Amino acid sequence: MRGLFTAGVMDAFMKNGLTFDGAIGVSAGAVFGCNYKSRQPGRVLRYNTRFARYPEYGSVRSLIRTGDIFERQFCYVDVPERLEPFDTKAFMEDPSEFWAVATDCRTGLPEYRKLETLQGDEMEFMRASASMPAASRPVQIGDKAYLDGGISDPIPLKAFEERGYDRNVVILTQAEDYVKKPQQLMWLMNVALKDTPAVAEAMKNRHEVYNQEREYILKRQEEGAAYLIFPPYKLPIGRIEHDANKMREVYDIGYETGMKHLEAVREFLEKE
Repeated sequence: MRGLFTAGVMDAFMKNGLTFDGAIGVSAGAVFGCNYKSRQPGRVLRYNTRFARYPEYGSVRSLIRTGDIFERQFCYVDVPERLEPFDTKAFMEDPSEFWAVATDCRTGLPEYRKLETLQGDEMEFMRASASMPAASRPVQIGDKAYLDGGISDPIPLKAFEERGYDRNVVILTQAEDYVKKPQQLMWLMNVALKDTPAVAEAMKNRHEVYNQEREYILKRQEEGAAYLIFPPYKLPIGRIEHDANKMREVYDIGYETGMKHLEAVREFLEKE
């Protein structure tokens, strides 16, 4: 739910006509970020606050009943198709590219996929990108299974640069001085992930990957190739949240931050 900060930044940009050639999202950054390509400011905040206390939306009840803390049918079918419609037509017609990252359960490595329709297997890949280990079942697509992209590539700036994007705006959900610590209760994670040992290994090393990528994006900012946007302080929200007021608070922090950076981002993108 820290991704509501990202949603606020994105809405500030969208409402002020800021466009990009492409975007890449991981986990909440994917499921929220796709709304930039569909040009739907406000949608992320609406459905999160509207369904915050639904048992299908981030509850232990859903985890016990379905194996997923966010129920697949409700979150990835009912909401985008009927309850808070996602504009698939606008998403497909927008010329920008949208990429998502998920972790291959067999190898523990990231996989990157360009999403063009957000239907069928593409929606499943999006779901996989945001399927937290131990709180979600692996998402099966063809002969592969996937989990949260943040396990293996939490800040995929280098991967996006390799796809030809050489001037990037990076929105983080942790404050600038944040350094990730080793996974707590790793023994319990090993038990939960006993059927996917490569994922368990990736989880053990996740803090090292995150901190290395943090150093990389700071270096790219110094070199003038990246513009970084951090929350001004630790966000007052956790991974799961049922209080709509806290959601609005974090979204508002993001929106205000986006507005503060708006003109500087315009200048950054217009540089030769």
